[in-house]
Amino acid sequence: MSRILHNRMRASLKKSTQWTVVDKRAVAFSVWTGRSVLLHKPIDTSHVQRRRYGMLVARAVRGVLKIRYLLLGGAVGGGMTLNKKYSEWKDGLPDMGWLNELLPDNDKWDQFTTTLIEAKEKISDQLQIDPRLRDMGIARASELREWLSQRYEDAVAAAAVTNSSSLEQPAKIVNNLQSKPQPVAQRSIDDNSSYEKRVHVLQEEVLALQARYQRELQRLEQENRELRQQNMLLRQGRQPSTRKMKRSLIDMYSAVLDELSGWDAGETDRLPRVVVVGDQSAGKTSVLEMIAQARIFPRGAGEMCTRAPVKVTLSEGPYHVAQFRDSAREFDLNKESDLADLRKEVELRMRNSVRGGRTVSSEVISMAVKGPGLHRMVLVDLPGVISTQTVDMASDTRDAIKQMTMKYMDNPNAIILCIQDGSVDAERSNVTDLVSSCDPSGKRTIFVLTKVDLAEENLANPNRIRRILEGKLFPMKALGYYAVVTGRSRKDDSIQNIREYEERFFRSSKLFKDGLVTPSQVTTRNLSLAVADCFWRMVRASVEQQADAFKAMRFNLETEWKNTFPRQRELDRDELFERARAELLDQSAELSAVAANVWELRLQHALWQAAAERVFGNIYLPAAATAHADVDKFNTAVDIKLREWAEAELPTTSIRAGREALREEFTDLMSRAQDSDPVYEPVKKEAVEEALRRHQWEDRAQDVLRVLQLNALQDRCVSSRQDWDAAVTLMDSAVKERLDLVNKELKDLTGPGLKERWLYWQASSDEQARRGEVRGELERLGVARPALAYDEVVAVRDNLRRRGIDVDNDYIRETWKPVYLRNFLLRAQTRARDCRKSFYLYSQQNGNGKECCEVVMFWRVQQTLRTTANALRQQIGNREANRLDRELREVLDEMAADPELKKKLLSGRRVELAEELKRVRQVQEKLEEFIEALNKEK
Repeated sequence: MSRILHNRMRASLKKSTQWTVVDKRAVAFSVWTGRSVLLHKPIDTSHVQRRRYGMLVARAVRGVLKIRYLLLGGAVGGGMTLNKKYSEWKDGLPDMGWLNELLPDNDKWDQFTTTLIEAKEKISDQLQIDPRLRDMGIARASELREWLSQRYEDAVAAAAVTNSSSLEQPAKIVNNLQSKPQPVAQRSIDDNSSYEKRVHVLQEEVLALQARYQRELQRLEQENRELRQQNMLLRQGRQPSTRKMKRSLIDMYSAVLDELSGWDAGETDRLPRVVVVGDQSAGKTSVLEMIAQARIFPRGAGEMCTRAPVKVTLSEGPYHVAQFRDSAREFDLNKESDLADLRKEVELRMRNSVRGGRTVSSEVISMAVKGPGLHRMVLVDLPGVISTQTVDMASDTRDAIKQMTMKYMDNPNAIILCIQDGSVDAERSNVTDLVSSCDPSGKRTIFVLTKVDLAEENLANPNRIRRILEGKLFPMKALGYYAVVTGRSRKDDSIQNIREYEERFFRSSKLFKDGLVTPSQVTTRNLSLAVADCFWRMVRASVEQQADAFKAMRFNLETEWKNTFPRQRELDRDELFERARAELLDQSAELSAVAANVWELRLQHALWQAAAERVFGNIYLPAAATAHADVDKFNTAVDIKLREWAEAELPTTSIRAGREALREEFTDLMSRAQDSDPVYEPVKKEAVEEALRRHQWEDRAQDVLRVLQLNALQDRCVSSRQDWDAAVTLMDSAVKERLDLVNKELKDLTGPGLKERWLYWQASSDEQARRGEVRGELERLGVARPALAYDEVVAVRDNLRRRGIDVDNDYIRETWKPVYLRNFLLRAQTRARDCRKSFYLYSQQNGNGKECCEVVMFWRVQQTLRTTANALRQQIGNREANRLDRELREVLDEMAADPELKKKLLSGRRVELAEELKRVRQVQEKLEEFIEALNKEK
């Protein structure tokens, strides 16, 4: 049934669907043709026509809208494509954003110019700069400003004139510019174009001038800021930092020679230098001054002026100045005041170098002279060779000068400038033989004959001068022979006057007129040129060889260090001293961290060591000897002696003990230091000892200690068993220590005992045997008094005489002193041990008992020393440790400035090898730097 219903529904649905399709086709046909398919008759189509017109309008509108969408879509798509292409092109460009950070905007640029003007006014009002720089800068800025203003006004005026002329008189301008007249239209066009070009050129020129003006202002502003900073530093007492300038070639070479000065390096110190040698008063110093073009050395009439080698480094510079190696002051050689100061400084340095009664010294005085026209070289002026020494000279002066001169001339690369006085007989020369022995072939000797003007006046035969300058008179050879005039016996003559006089003399001299000498052999100018040329030839020929020698020496020293000290750093003497200083200062700072109980125990021990002899020998024994068995008398004597001791000696003794405790604590701190190098110990020990020697306790500390000690001695009552036992222990140990000393004294007097004689085969002398008999007789006497009565002495003497021993009374009394002291100490030791158990009885009697008065005395002393130790400990922690630390720093600073003391304290092969390595490296590095600069100059 369900199946039948389902088929019927499908059939009806299909039929209805077909009819729907037929109806839609019929309606469409009817509308199009105007006829009804179903009824076969016309239908009304008026509304259909209206609908057709509406559909046509709708289609037209839709087409227009579609074209708009196409246009808009194309525009948008093209824009997006163009934007993408632009983004790709922009990404391919380099990033120029950094220019935005460098270039200021317009507002900042306007503010910058305004700020410059304001800064100029403020700087001119507040900053006091160098007047020369200020005047130069202001003048230059004013000149630029006026020139810029004038150019700008000229440009504006030219533009105005050109504009008006082009409008009013065009023909006149054209005739000035062109040879042939042109049409009016063409002339106006050309005039306008030329006017625009000229205005454009003038504008560019004005902009360039403005930029140049801004740069000049910036430069001046920068210089003003630097000068202002230097001015502020000078007002604060600080030295402004100097810029590191490039050193000249001769300065670098001079630095190498300074490193080698005072160092006996044997074959390695063979660097070239010009050695000026000659007899005394031969004119060595004058020749050097003529070469340096300044009177830089002190002068004396017939007196030795040059007492030490003076190394002068000559170099060319814009200003004529001189400066010592170890000083920052520059002497202006154009000022007479500076020249006088320079000569005084040279004389002072020479006198300071001569110590211990010597006349000459080997210490080198280094000086640098710079000036225009100076030839670069290094000269060493030596003391003049003498033939006779006066009574005011040291006994070894002549030999010392000769050895010094030979040492410098023995250098195979040294240029010997042999100075000979032409006004004296050649036979009186002492230096020519020395020069001939050092340089027999004359390959590095230059002979200079001075005072030729005097020689020409005094000598009747000018051929003698010719023979000298030809090298035929003296038994020596030389590279060249020169004749010079270095003065007119006037101390106030300047170098320029002497040079003019020298040139006038040689122009009018018979030597020239007769053709005895050539022009190249005269004047200090030619001499300086020849010496400088010879010096640099020698330097270029030998400096690399010397660098190789130092390189080999460095390799040998480094090998020795690695084999001898493989696990230690190469620390020179200065570095070792700085490490010792740091360790010592750290240990000094640890004094404040020492515990209070440690300080008090150490101070008590030091106090007792300082006071034990005084307490035992001057208080206890005299009081016991005076009182015998009378306790009240003993206590009275003890009170008096303790008070005298506390008022007179105890404060001073306490301060000495405090200083000793400081020394012991320092010693313990240094011994406990971990990883401390043993090479430091001499420095640390010497510094501590010197600081403690200088350290003085405060004066008021004695008064404070005196009051505290007197108050402590007033107490006579022992309050605790612990204090009682401590006093008994102190007495027992003191008595035992003194008993050991007495037994030793008796043994020395009476000889060895029975044990030593039988076991160690020791025998007594006759004197010791006699002393032994006297001692035995005195002990059998059984007297307990410190002094023997006359009857007792006679009895002992008679008993000894019966045994054949003859002694006098003084001999017996002398022997009785150690015997009595030994017996007394034995009894005191017994009493001390018995009193250890008597504190209960003492406390029951409230301190009024008389059985153990000796223990009470030692307790009073001990209590006083404890109080003193506590006061000293507080004073050390509060005041003395800091004062000692300051004194220790002062001592270390003084030691750091004393190279001889450091050399004495820091010694040994390790230190010497490190020092030698350091110096060799420095010389090698400076030589290599010099060679590099020399090769660049080539």
